[in-house]
Order: sequence, then structure tokens, then C-alpha cells
Amino acid sequence: MSSPATDPFGAVPAEVRPYLTELVHRTRAVFGPRLTGVVAVGSLALGDYRHGRSDVDVTVVVEEPSPAEALRELAGVLSHERLPCPSTGLELVVYPAGIARTPSGAAGWLLDLNTGARLPARAAFDTADGPSFWYVIDRSVAHQDGIALYGPPAPEVIAAPRPAELFDAIRASVREHGDGAGHLADNRVLNGCRSVAYGRTGRWFAKRGAAARIAEAEEEFRPLIEAAVRSFERPRGAALPLPGPQVRAFLTWVRQRVEEYAAAAGA
Repeated sequence: MSSPATDPFGAVPAEVRPYLTELVHRTRAVFGPRLTGVVAVGSLALGDYRHGRSDVDVTVVVEEPSPAEALRELAGVLSHERLPCPSTGLELVVYPAGIARTPSGAAGWLLDLNTGARLPARAAFDTADGPSFWYVIDRSVAHQDGIALYGPPAPEVIAAPRPAELFDAIRASVREHGDGAGHLADNRVLNGCRSVAYGRTGRWFAKRGAAARIAEAEEEFRPLIEAAVRSFERPRGAALPLPGPQVRAFLTWVRQRVEEYAAAAGA
């Protein structure tokens, strides 16, 4: 358990601090001694949470067995109707400790919950319901920079995926954003920047930090990346349009770079 002498919530933005405090309280009430850890991930962990644009991303780790009724109870008590999310939405994933502590390219979750004013409601309990790459990348970010809101430091409860599995996930992410369905244009460009920045450095950066790195190094794409950052700095509903051919050309370039970095890593 986190030391009482420290305040783990001091590392998250004030706008979501009370919400996360109550989220941890409710999660502890549901799982009791089975709860191993609650970790803030995504933009919260990478230090670039933008209120009005970013989601709240949380990873929960529990010891098995974890009864199905407990997972359903958690989905209920954390729903936006019962605990209003102050951000665009909550994306919360529950993993069994055995999966979380093991380097893996599997989805492996027990509950995948999306809830909030601007997120389509989702409470899934079967990993066959979607692709695995989101979860592999999120666990990589969590291992690197996750903020432990409850329990031991994040790297002690969430393992880093193996390079081959992680690069498979990055490839899948690039394909997903290349297709574009369901994604804002700025997010497609900035996620591409993050993938290339990871390939070059072996570290995850926040979207705007990755964008700054790639824009500085790649003059050809600098205007597009800077436009994507300007759009990202607006509320989600006020995102700016970006030129489709330029976005597609950039993501083709991203795909090529990722393949090069994967090959260099033996992945």
C-alpha cells in the first residue's frame, strides 16, 4: 500500500484529483484485499493531461480469483451516472496480477470500462471484444511512468512488454490511425509522432512532446505537425480540420520508420 507519508494524488492535476480519490475509494471498497494497485496512465502519467480534451486513464490490478460480480459492481459504481467524470471520460482497465506482472502481448484484461459525457459507454468482460494493441502500449507507458494512486510503484505491478510484442502493438496502432475511422485527424498525427519518437528513443513521450521532437527533425512534416498541435490544444468538439492527403502521407512515413526501428530492435 502507498506510504501514508506521501500523497500520490499530488502528482495528478487538481481538476481530477477529487474524482480519482473517490475512484480509488470505490475500487478498494469493491475488491478489498484482492486489490493490488491503482495506477494513473495515459496523459496523466506522461504529464500532458489537458482538461476538456484528455481522458482519465486508469489501470487497476487485482489478485485472482476476482469474481465476475465484483467486476460488474465496479463498472456500476464507476459509471458516469453514479460518479460523474470531470474530464471527457474515464478509460479504466482491470487486469489480473498474473497478467500485469508478466511481459505479454496479450490484451489480458478482466474489465474494460469506458464511461463519461463524451465517451461511448462500454463495459466489456471478454478480450475477444476488441484488439489487444491499446492495452500493450498502455502497459508499456504504465511501467515507464505510471502514477501509483494505490499500492506499490507502477513498475512493481505492471511489467514492460517484450520489444517484439510492443512493436507489434505499435504497428497495429499505426495501422488503426492510418485507417482513420473514429479518430480525430490531430490525434492520428500526434499518435504517429509518439510511435516514431518511441522508436528513436525507446521512451514514451506525451503527444505534444513527441510532436515537438519530430517537427524539429522532419522539416517536411513540420507545418502539419504544428497544425495538429494547435488543434489538440482546443476542446475535442472544436478540433481543426487537417488536410487528408498530408495526414495520409505522414502516416505512411510513420509506418516506414516504425518498420525500420522494429527491424533494428530485432522485432
